[in-house]
Amino acid sequence: MPHGMCLLWQPWLVMLWAGSDLLIFLSYMAIPAALVTVLRKRTDVPAAAFVVLFASFILLCGLTHLAGIVTLWWPIYPWIGALKLATGLASMITAIILFRLIPDLIALPSPGVLAQANAQLEEEVAAHEATLAALEEQVASRTEELRQLNAKLAVHAREAVHRSANLLSVVSSLAARSAKESGSKEEFIDTLVGRLRALAQATTVVKHAEGDASEDLERLVREQLDPLLQTFPGRIDLGGTSVRVGSEAAQQISLALHELATNAQKYSLSQSEDMGISIDWRVCESEHDADYFVLEWREQLAPGAEEPFQQGEYEGFGTKLLTRIIPVMLRGKATREFSDGEFVYRLQSPMASIEPDLNRIESEGLAVRLVDENFGLEPEVNG
Repeated sequence: MPHGMCLLWQPWLVMLWAGSDLLIFLSYMAIPAALVTVLRKRTDVPAAAFVVLFASFILLCGLTHLAGIVTLWWPIYPWIGALKLATGLASMITAIILFRLIPDLIALPSPGVLAQANAQLEEEVAAHEATLAALEEQVASRTEELRQLNAKLAVHAREAVHRSANLLSVVSSLAARSAKESGSKEEFIDTLVGRLRALAQATTVVKHAEGDASEDLERLVREQLDPLLQTFPGRIDLGGTSVRVGSEAAQQISLALHELATNAQKYSLSQSEDMGISIDWRVCESEHDADYFVLEWREQLAPGAEEPFQQGEYEGFGTKLLTRIIPVMLRGKATREFSDGEFVYRLQSPMASIEPDLNRIESEGLAVRLVDENFGLEPEVNG
């Protein structure tokens, strides 16, 4: 019989029964529709198959309530039984799978944890962006530094070529003048080799200086006069203020010391054991002009000895070096005096011509530092 007969066909009871099932049916239809919509828009939902199974279970439950409305007037109980059986099977399968998914569901992070993780990620991203900006700024700074260094190195390369040409001119002049004044091949070789050795020794001393292209003048003087200091111990007095000299000034001063030492060995030190030499250098302050450098050579002459470095018609190349060439190269002047058996040579030059070129030294040091930091090259060791 229809189910309405059980309700005695009372209108209010039939409407209550049918209305409740209708509301349940509509709700059960809306829930699967919502779940399917979520799955279509979010493909990354975990356990999507379980969501589909759960939606099917809810749909079947809704259909049983719809069938309940129909049975109020038409007794389709076999169909309702089959529908309830399908709903029961779907419910059981859903329950079993749900229990198996409990550990995975518990492991899912909560919204608070996700929010905290997102905040940490945002902080890390901001830190990485700041690091990237700092790196870009450092790269830009190094690029500009390298650009300036390349420009400086190009200038120094041209300067090196210019200096090499000047040095070759000096060597050619020394060779030509030494050949002209020498009476024999042996004398020419001795004179030329001595002058070239003075140039080479000055260059070597400055090259091996620690940290920059300059050297303390006292070491330069001692290196140049080492043969005299060993041959005539105690007869050569030298000393002065601490002065650092550049490579070009070192070459010119070494040439002067070589000429003076060669003549002293010939005409004073070897003539008498009472003869001696005093070498002094100092930096003098000027009220109007820049500071200037003075090198003074005092040499005792043996009685009746010939005055060295004669000037005039028979002026030798050594005299020209001391009184003309070297002072001009150092943008200064030189004087020579003879009084009471003493020969005094005084070389005066602006400190700008004596001191090393600090800009060049700084750029060379910068080049070495950049190579060491960026390319990992080991400094060359002279064996």
